Amino acid sequence: MPRSKKFRRARLVVIVLALLLVAGVAVGGWFGVRTVRASYPQVAGSVPVAGLSGAVDVQRDSNGIPQLYADTPEDLFRAQGYVHAQDRFWEMDVRRHITSGRLSEMFGKSQVETDAFLRTMGWARVAKQEYDEQLSATTKTYLQAYADGVNAWLKQHPGGSSASLEYTLLGAVNRQYTPEKWTPVDSVAWLKAMAWDLSGNMQDEIDRSLLSESFTADQIKQLYPDYPYDRNGTILKTGTVVGDEHYVPAGTTAATRTADSADGADGADGADGADGATGSTQARAQVAGLLQSLSGKLDSVPQLLGPAGQGIGSNSWVVSGSLTTTGKPLMANDPHLGPGMPSIWYQMGLHCRTVDKECPFDTAGYTFSGMPGVVIGHNQKISWGFTNLGPDVTDLYLEKITGTGTYLYDGRDEPFTIRKETIKVAGGKSVEITVRETNNGPLISDQSETDQKVGKYAPVGDAAPDRGVTGYGVALKWTALTPNRTMDAVFALDKAQNFAQFREAAKFFAVPAQNLIYADTDGTIGYQAPGLIPIRNKDDDGTYPAPGWDPAYSWKRYIPFEALPWAKNPPEGYIVTANQAVVDDSYPYLLTMDWEYGTRAKQIGDLIRSKLKNGSKISPDDMQDMQLDNSSVMAKTLVPYLLKINIRDGYVRDAQDLLKDWNYRQDSGSAAAAYYNGVWRNLLLRAFGDKFPADLRAEGDCQLVEQKTNDTLPDDAVGGKPKLVRECGNREPSKAQPDGGDRWMEVVRQQLQDPESNWWDYTDAYGRVHHGRDSLLLQAMTDARQELTSKLSKDISTWSWGRLHTLTLKEQTMGSDDSSLASGVVQKLLNRGPYQLSGGSAAVDATGWNAAAGYQVDWIPSMRMVVDLSDFDASRWINVGGASGHAYHPNYNDQTELWKDGELLPWAFSADAVKKAAKDHLVLTKG
Repeated sequence: MPRSKKFRRARLVVIVLALLLVAGVAVGGWFGVRTVRASYPQVAGSVPVAGLSGAVDVQRDSNGIPQLYADTPEDLFRAQGYVHAQDRFWEMDVRRHITSGRLSEMFGKSQVETDAFLRTMGWARVAKQEYDEQLSATTKTYLQAYADGVNAWLKQHPGGSSASLEYTLLGAVNRQYTPEKWTPVDSVAWLKAMAWDLSGNMQDEIDRSLLSESFTADQIKQLYPDYPYDRNGTILKTGTVVGDEHYVPAGTTAATRTADSADGADGADGADGADGATGSTQARAQVAGLLQSLSGKLDSVPQLLGPAGQGIGSNSWVVSGSLTTTGKPLMANDPHLGPGMPSIWYQMGLHCRTVDKECPFDTAGYTFSGMPGVVIGHNQKISWGFTNLGPDVTDLYLEKITGTGTYLYDGRDEPFTIRKETIKVAGGKSVEITVRETNNGPLISDQSETDQKVGKYAPVGDAAPDRGVTGYGVALKWTALTPNRTMDAVFALDKAQNFAQFREAAKFFAVPAQNLIYADTDGTIGYQAPGLIPIRNKDDDGTYPAPGWDPAYSWKRYIPFEALPWAKNPPEGYIVTANQAVVDDSYPYLLTMDWEYGTRAKQIGDLIRSKLKNGSKISPDDMQDMQLDNSSVMAKTLVPYLLKINIRDGYVRDAQDLLKDWNYRQDSGSAAAAYYNGVWRNLLLRAFGDKFPADLRAEGDCQLVEQKTNDTLPDDAVGGKPKLVRECGNREPSKAQPDGGDRWMEVVRQQLQDPESNWWDYTDAYGRVHHGRDSLLLQAMTDARQELTSKLSKDISTWSWGRLHTLTLKEQTMGSDDSSLASGVVQKLLNRGPYQLSGGSAAVDATGWNAAAGYQVDWIPSMRMVVDLSDFDASRWINVGGASGHAYHPNYNDQTELWKDGELLPWAFSADAVKKAAKDHLVLTKG
């Protein structure tokens, strides 16, 4: 039957529309590919760079990792700035807007509050002081050369898609933004951001204060138990101490080594002062409200740098050549930081063609884009690694505000130091803030009307008579707000040739205070703890906010460098640093009361000792294998208790049976690991989280819901088929909530010894109160069975830890969930994952997760390296993500799968090895 004219016409329209659609997709795809690729760096041929005195060779391997060769240090760092900008300028630009409190200029009004907080702390102001007053002339020359290199690239790529895909996306909502020139201060300021991420126990001070509203001092002590020195040990036994109380180490002016009130007059007694601050229920509640609000502000900054976790730390260890198969030292390092896209690290080699006094650099390792030099790595003679020392270098001070321009100190009204800051806002009006500073630091609680009103009518007790006090404020005292010479230390480390020069370089490393480990080609291994660490009043241990009006609580001075712990060639033949206590109680100075609890450190030490049994020696493969140890140390303690519980319900008993032959390894494919961690999470929520005050629990923390999945509980479950199931969803919890890190492991370890502890009391879904350890353990196992049934399947044979324990690498601006610019399309462009991971909190393979929030991975080994001092070309390294910061570039995410699987890449160092590995060769010429 012939087709009608109407039908033929309709068919033609459909065909035309289809052709137009295909053409549109093709054009759109072409435009998208063109936009994405427009910012890819030139990696071959030659390109002129203004300011170079001679040619610089840039050799890149197949992973895009560059090795730079120059004739002068200035050319070397100028080229480093250019190459960093090629791969990572968007990241660099965002970082400097973070450190300068100018995010609103890029992202609009959503960032005003964060900018106000950052401006109040004044990171960029302090960085400028460091550059102007503290850093050596040579360091300034290098910083300027680096900035010139960045600006040479920026002149060739003046914003838009030629700079980065992210600028194209940003232009959709902020067409007025154009990147400005890079400055040396932009580089110095990034150290403040890293110091903030690793700044110690500030959140613990707040949490303890807030918990004191609901818990007794003894209960809080149980939640913050003493460090287990006997079981987990320390890095060293003691340091070498000088006796002169007024000693000022080289590299820092006397002004920066002496606190503002070194000779402060006697003030109120410590206990009375604290009582004065919170002398009534009303006052305590008002101060608690102030600290609760402040806690949210503190939390907003690290999220921009990468999700932070309470258990963030690092692993490093070095083994003497007498104990290795190579006959020379071996070193391993893997810093644990919040994940992001791109990685916080950038791998690079910096080489003078002729290494001499005029051009002393021949180094390779991990750099920060935006900052010259190598931060962690090795040169031709020595290798060094970092873990966070974790000293208490921050104190919060409650300040009594006696007027808009004054505060109380030592019985007198003192004037604030006041400055105005203007925050420019993309697409909106500028915002002006007033920053007030006391002798204890800036009032970080000052940037909201709510905070300023807190405590307005609070009685002040006997410590200071009521003198018309208008309220409390909270000031921050932090070593990073004291100008220092850490940038000098980076270059000094890069060119150090022996242990003495290494220690001399460490003198300048003020913040963030790190455990520095060392090895050299002559066979020496060592350790140094550097940093500005305050000496407090003997009655002030830094664990609670201090009364700012009392001079007795002012910092007196800093621990002299020569008194800080260090070691050279210890008799054990190895050194392990994994955020455990550095020294025992015999050390004469207080470093902190809030160490990590040494779980990882003890496990690493045990692994080393096991590999040295019967005269065996440690190989580079052994070092790599140890980095991947994912054993749950806590499971070895807890599982025997769980297996003793008599479970009548066969549905739950089947899950319990998974633990019987479990080897405690948290492999991605392990069903037992999934169930154990489910029990651990639910144990913490039942025993501790449910007892926390309501304002320290996220809304919707846990709730009763009717189970409606296809895998509901069987009819023969104990008590019949329950209609209600307790469900604790994934959420953003209070920092005070039990995150499951090694502090909580120590808490539970101690409470397990008391089967009748009140912490074991809990209320079930029907409101019935239960008592005793075994009752709660049974309930936690039941809760975990129900939760994993809901999340995974009723069939336990399908369970795996990796299905729960996933990592998504998110670009931290437009790719983050809370970004005002985020969308599903943008996130797919910029983010990568999810990846199913092995490991867990407090494991050596520290893929950390927050038990109060869910099972998702919050912090990771951000890189891994194994350095072979017998042959640097035999060393190995890996990064998360890749070298490139450009989405869809082949090197944007080419290392993540290898990292996930525990693999390391060859690390070429010598000129011959670099040339052999090179895929692309770019020559930077005189501009």
